[in-house]
Amino acid sequence: MELDGGLLVGHDGSRPAGEAVRWAAKMATRLGCPLHVVRTWSLSSAPRPASARGGYVPPMTDFEAAVLERLEHDIAALGLPIDVDLHCHVLHGSSGRRLTEASEGADMLVVGSRGAGGFRGLRFGSTADQVVRHAVCPVVVVPVDGSDDPADLDAQLRAQPQ
Repeated sequence: MELDGGLLVGHDGSRPAGEAVRWAAKMATRLGCPLHVVRTWSLSSAPRPASARGGYVPPMTDFEAAVLERLEHDIAALGLPIDVDLHCHVLHGSSGRRLTEASEGADMLVVGSRGAGGFRGLRFGSTADQVVRHAVCPVVVVPVDGSDDPADLDAQLRAQPQ
């Protein structure tokens, strides 16, 4: 994925990632630049494609399409400003590595301080740590607010449709 400016934000489906997207959307609107929302995925994290049947493993493109559909659904549910120039992308691979690679063409990278993975009680996740250390552009880490219960984040993830 090659960007030519704009804000890049990672979204893994978690509430903190949703807050990061909301923050980035407001900033992109103020700056008049595009907002690129990225979801990284692997076969183990991708939703099951509609083409999946017993004994048939769909091609990677079907998994990618299922991830993109889920991302677009999740972003639509955030109620972002309608005037934001929004682009959704899905990238196969680890989130820290792929966001760092994509940061080469971004003006700013935005992530939530904690996402869907990791351990209970963690306030700064591994992806945030990686991109702060290795991104080429400036990084904004949107904090998980003090009322956020890590156990609640885990419950939200279990409740998401697979």
